[in-house]
Amino acid sequence: MKKLVLAIDGPAGAGKSTIAKLVAEKLGYVYIDTGAMYRAVAWKVLQTGQPVTDENIIQTAKDIDVRLRYESGALRVEADGTDVTESIRTPEVTGIVSQVARLLPVREKMVTLQRKMAENGGVVMDGRDIASKVLPGADVKVFLTASIEERATRRWREMKDKGYDVSMEKLKEEIAARDKMDTEREVSPLVRVPEAELLDTTGMTIDEVVAAVLALCR
Repeated sequence: MKKLVLAIDGPAGAGKSTIAKLVAEKLGYVYIDTGAMYRAVAWKVLQTGQPVTDENIIQTAKDIDVRLRYESGALRVEADGTDVTESIRTPEVTGIVSQVARLLPVREKMVTLQRKMAENGGVVMDGRDIASKVLPGADVKVFLTASIEERATRRWREMKDKGYDVSMEKLKEEIAARDKMDTEREVSPLVRVPEAELLDTTGMTIDEVVAAVLALCR
């Protein structure tokens, strides 16, 4: 049986990573977290101690070696040989990752790596331009979304569990700003391609969303 390529796109906080990870697990596929790759670049930029300018981001991305590997069933992210799996989820990295991801030289480098990972099929990849740009030939295309309130609540719980004290209102503002930046950027904006199945996950359980995506694979 042919191993499929699944592309899952959607805005920040829509649950893409959670769903993609679980779908990959159910199918026995490899999950490729593209967002983590851009976060790794953002992390490296912060490590330079230099101002977060486009020039510094591009220079940092040019030589970075980003790798994804699985260890005991869990995804680990490495940047230049350093395990940054936890470090890339801080509010500081989140604050600059859209700025990093909108730059063409950064995206070109990451897309080359991502396409290579998907060459043999059997992968689930999530991001903002997977179906439109990275893997336009994907067998299954899904656009996941949810209301801003729902996405802010999910992010608030996630941050609280990690010990961060964040305001719900601030999260709503950040998510709305991120949506605007992601959809309006010149390079590979967030867009739903016509053939992508729209799944609004507001009010849905994780199991229900996973079941809906698996149904599309059949």
